[in-house]
Amino acid sequence: MNSPFYEFGSWVMGGLKRMLGIQYNYPSYAEEAASPVTFDTAMQLSAVWACVKLLAETPASLPLNFYRKTADGRITDENHPLALLFQNKVNRYQNRVEFWETVYLNLLVHGNAYCQIERRGNTIVSLLPLMSAQMETRLLNDGSISYQYENDQYGVTVFAEKSTWHLKLMGNGISGLSPLAYQRNTLGIAQAAEKAVSNIYKNGAKPSGVLKLDKLLTKDQRNEVREAFATLTTGNNNRLMVLEKGTEFQPISLSPQDIELLQSRKFQISEICRWYGVPSVMVNDANGTSVWGSGIEQIMQGFYKLTLRPLLEKVEASMMVNLLSDADRKTMEIEFDFNALLRSDLKTMFESYKSAVNGSLMSPNEARRELNLQPLDGGDKLFMQGAMMPVDKLGEQNADQTTKP
Repeated sequence: MNSPFYEFGSWVMGGLKRMLGIQYNYPSYAEEAASPVTFDTAMQLSAVWACVKLLAETPASLPLNFYRKTADGRITDENHPLALLFQNKVNRYQNRVEFWETVYLNLLVHGNAYCQIERRGNTIVSLLPLMSAQMETRLLNDGSISYQYENDQYGVTVFAEKSTWHLKLMGNGISGLSPLAYQRNTLGIAQAAEKAVSNIYKNGAKPSGVLKLDKLLTKDQRNEVREAFATLTTGNNNRLMVLEKGTEFQPISLSPQDIELLQSRKFQISEICRWYGVPSVMVNDANGTSVWGSGIEQIMQGFYKLTLRPLLEKVEASMMVNLLSDADRKTMEIEFDFNALLRSDLKTMFESYKSAVNGSLMSPNEARRELNLQPLDGGDKLFMQGAMMPVDKLGEQNADQTTKP
């Protein structure tokens, strides 16, 4: 009798390959793509590069904070082993920013990101990203997961679940869906349009066509005509051609305007941005408008809340579950400093701190620490503006003032 885990594996996979426990994160296709899609060809599209770059570099630049919960609230724990790891080199090759860029790149393109966990005792001392395209996830009969990593130099290496940190986008719970695979048709059309534009300009923007003559030619004469008038349709030679004795050139290929090539390329930018949840204006697309608001501030706020924040929450939750011990999960919290994205807007930032200090939500020194300023003497106290009071007490206050000698 099969175990419940085996039956679950059959349910989330289906078919012979799925019965073997191999997790696939790409769809079945009804038709061939307009152009073959790979990681390299996809990243050559400027919209894909810009979206992935934005979604990788922005969260990679955010500070990562580790908090320990106490009876009086939570305090920053800079001495936790993971906090110390992310303050220095996360592995022998990468600092914190470079590490996160690699992780997000794999996650956003392939739907999965893998890191080899190196421990010294019970302490994590290194997190090394593994390329998702070379990884195969397997669900075993006992419910455990193994990871088979294919390397040209070392062959296949099998990693246990405990020694692998697996980040995944939405999927079947075992493996995330690959945006690259599901975008295949969209990217194929975009690549085909790019190729068409390249061919047009490589050919001097000349259309293909036929030469019409008023007599029948021999085979040798046809070859001579083709050789003599080849530059009408190929190459960058723009010499003046003379057509004699009723010879007429008739284009047979559509012009870029006829096939609306430029409009198609603009539409593909919006399509690619839709896949990644990025407003097209944020990848320097000045065409069209956004449904997220007319101002760039509104657009960015929507991008922060609806795209970046869920991505960061996914990573934070995964770190809590996979990188912290059972004991630490009860007392620790891991958060990216999302407020760091607002620090470039000085006016909004200062107004927020002013309101927090005046409303006794923060002390002046707490606000100054957020701004990397030195504390002030007496600045650890909470202050409250005293001009405000209940409306029904205003008369009593005036009466008291008038009765005083």
